[in-house]
Amino acid sequence: MRILLTGAAGQLGRQIQALNQSHGIAALTHQDLDIADLAGVREAVRAHKPDLVLNAAAFNDVDRAESDPDAAFVGNSAGPRNLALAAAEAGAAILHVSTDYVFDGRKSTPYHEYDQPAPLSNYAKSKFAGETAVKELNPRHYVVRTAWVYEPKGNNFPKTLYFLALKHKEVKVVSDVKGSPTSAAHLARAILTLIETGAFGTYHLAGAGEGASWFDLATCFFRELALDTVVRPVPSSEFPRPAPRPRYSVLRTIQTPRILLPPWQEGIAEFARDIKAQFGDLAK
Repeated sequence: MRILLTGAAGQLGRQIQALNQSHGIAALTHQDLDIADLAGVREAVRAHKPDLVLNAAAFNDVDRAESDPDAAFVGNSAGPRNLALAAAEAGAAILHVSTDYVFDGRKSTPYHEYDQPAPLSNYAKSKFAGETAVKELNPRHYVVRTAWVYEPKGNNFPKTLYFLALKHKEVKVVSDVKGSPTSAAHLARAILTLIETGAFGTYHLAGAGEGASWFDLATCFFRELALDTVVRPVPSSEFPRPAPRPRYSVLRTIQTPRILLPPWQEGIAEFARDIKAQFGDLAK
């Protein structure tokens, strides 16, 4: 399969390239291709002749989207629309990556693929609009919702925790927001499995289990790092942010084929080993 990968410099894009063993990938960063430019997207599709466009590009600044909604909608809605349209014109399929934030968090049980989205923030609304455009413009689509993605080279919460532990013996971590921590490597493997099936549709691919709070994640991570850093649970009200976020957005899948990622704790354990290898063992 020939794959045109956008967002190649991001966390998921890097892992897709690292783990791919079967497909030819044309990997484009934002500098190579601005997906908001329809003419540029059409030219890239003509040049690379993909069987599948895999969109891992996104505007991910959740709080900035509140003050600059146009930037969020250009990156998360117009861009995917352009990719879906150009792919359809070329007879190619598309896989678009979306987010747990399309849900409002009012449930107390994990969200599956057929639960109704109700986005709260401009970021979430832009992501849901991108999903909708992809579905409307290309019938040969996969929409993959995921959550709380991290990998060693990226900017993410677990990595931030590591550097906080360098400076502090105690850290405050929010305990009343719950989601599905997801290793970018595990997500990439699941996506590479999914595109082999030809079973188009919407999928939830996220760290398995009953979910975790940020406090749960930090506790697990520091245990894996063998640190004695004290993790103190605090409510999200202690860290007010411009954008509203779902308090509960744990994901599960009921879609066939049922592709399950490893438990989120396994992803954190692997991440801890990678972080130690990259930056050093703080427990020494």
